Amino acid sequence: MGDGPDPADLLAWYDAHARDLPWRVAPAARLAGARPDPYRVWLSEVMLQQTTVAAVRAYFERFTALWPTVEALAAAPDAQVMGEWAGLGYYARARNLLKCARVVAEDHGGRFPETREALMALPGIGPYTGAAIAAIAFDAPEVVVDGNVERVMARVHDIRTPLPAAKPELVRAAAALTPERRPGCHAQAVMDLGATICTPRAPACGICPWWGACAARKAGVQAELPRKTPKKPKPLRFGIAYVARRADGAWLLETRPDKGLLGGMLGWPGSDWTESAPIPAPPIEADWTDLGEEARHTFTHFHLRLAIKVAHVPQDAAPLRGAFTPATAFRPSDLPTVMRKVFDLARSSLRH
Repeated sequence: MGDGPDPADLLAWYDAHARDLPWRVAPAARLAGARPDPYRVWLSEVMLQQTTVAAVRAYFERFTALWPTVEALAAAPDAQVMGEWAGLGYYARARNLLKCARVVAEDHGGRFPETREALMALPGIGPYTGAAIAAIAFDAPEVVVDGNVERVMARVHDIRTPLPAAKPELVRAAAALTPERRPGCHAQAVMDLGATICTPRAPACGICPWWGACAARKAGVQAELPRKTPKKPKPLRFGIAYVARRADGAWLLETRPDKGLLGGMLGWPGSDWTESAPIPAPPIEADWTDLGEEARHTFTHFHLRLAIKVAHVPQDAAPLRGAFTPATAFRPSDLPTVMRKVFDLARSSLRH
């Protein structure tokens, strides 16, 4: 391939240095004929959307221990799956995970389609995820481009157009390098290269298999790429979270509506989240005390500050919304991160 990057060099590097990941079939096993389980590939790809490998690993291992097949996951209670997902963020993924598992189990006999187009017809699978599953699970020559791949392509080809405008150019560059032979391993190899060597800061160029072909390294600008258009500052929103505990130790919780942020997740009843002072919306009549502390959390599009109000309520108190969960059935780990922050601040004032 002349002076350009050679996919064969990258595959040779991958065969020796591939990351050991619980959802991956190692290169040697793959070459010996072992096939990835499409269910595990799909599950890992959904979990990895906008999330790091380090954060996903324990969730993946727990999910596959609880639900080792797509049929098992399809049969799982929604609340249990949402509870196990808690803390991983981007909760629409968990709702789509269940929808997709049930479609695959009921309409496809438990078998995932093998093409990107057919995979994209399933709930929660977009162009990237469809391409990744088709390539990794079924060895289809699809172009798989995540943040790691964008960075590698920008550097190897010295593409200085800032993201996100550069995306089409980076996809074309990745497509030109996708080989017919072992495309699934190639896709994982480029991602591994970006994750372990061609890292955002201080790339380890000296041990890179594409060292000699990297145009940005030759120009001395590899650490500056990819360039990014500055993001607009995130707005700040405010809300109130109400934490009530009944005389028997039960906690007042609600399941949030399926639509919107934290959809379908367990949480503390509260006000709307607004850019001005929130309108109080207590879920039960009580002598509410302001905790004097805020739970702070950052979502993709805004920062949130939640004032916390706490109350002990009598055994016969009737909530306006939500329901009491017995102390023995309450698992703080079932709460999404922002709601767990509220609990961690409020718990000491509501001990029995």
